[in-house]
Amino acid sequence: MARICSLLTALALSGLTGTVGAAQCAADSGQQRVALLELYTSEGCDSCPPTDRWFSELPGRGYHPARIVTLAFHVDYWNYLGWTDPFSRPQYSERQKAASARNRARVVYTPQLLLNGGDYRRPALFDDIGDRLGKLNRDVARARISLQLHSEDRSSLQVTATATVAEAAARDMAQAWLALYENNLSNQVTRGENRGRRLRHDFVVRELAGPFPLDARGEAKWGRHFNLDPGWKSGDMHVAAFVQNERSGDVLQALAIPYCR
Repeated sequence: MARICSLLTALALSGLTGTVGAAQCAADSGQQRVALLELYTSEGCDSCPPTDRWFSELPGRGYHPARIVTLAFHVDYWNYLGWTDPFSRPQYSERQKAASARNRARVVYTPQLLLNGGDYRRPALFDDIGDRLGKLNRDVARARISLQLHSEDRSSLQVTATATVAEAAARDMAQAWLALYENNLSNQVTRGENRGRRLRHDFVVRELAGPFPLDARGEAKWGRHFNLDPGWKSGDMHVAAFVQNERSGDVLQALAIPYCR
């Protein structure tokens, strides 16, 4: 009963519609556009912790999944400095490089923030994320996403997702993605640029699946089976889906819901 109440509370706070069963939960995206904020970071980067903290603090400032889906991708290209980031994957480094090429950026760097696919640099003297989100959230979503989670036990999670783009012009180059992420993670770093520091992280992407193409009708439906590592905390796991234009990087809609069983 506690899990069911917890999920219902989370859905109510996020503004999503959902149903909950003993081992299944689901949610649909709303009519307004939800933004996607990506963080590219590394435990081997000594300039990353302040941005990691800012990223983790967003929900406490009222930036919930009804407005923004946040995903932290730990890259692997700083691992040579002496500390191997346990959350890093080459796949995430490649995703960042692809975004940089799309945005015609000269360099790839950390920490980097991408807001709806575009490079977002926080102003030094003030924080404009609220204003930026306000403009995006006023837009009508150009895609609809549905997620359904089903879990037989704590070792696996089955996700069924659908995405629909009704507007024919918006279907061109549109792709769907699915991410499994975890909150409340920390590590004591013993080598490299952050040696001696305990680093805390949220929204850490554990698995990224996609892209899933849309058909001629602007629809995509796919399933994904995730094997859950015994060290992952099910109470801190979430699933996110988003539809993104491959050419421009623009995010048509995003949706995130907590794991439940």
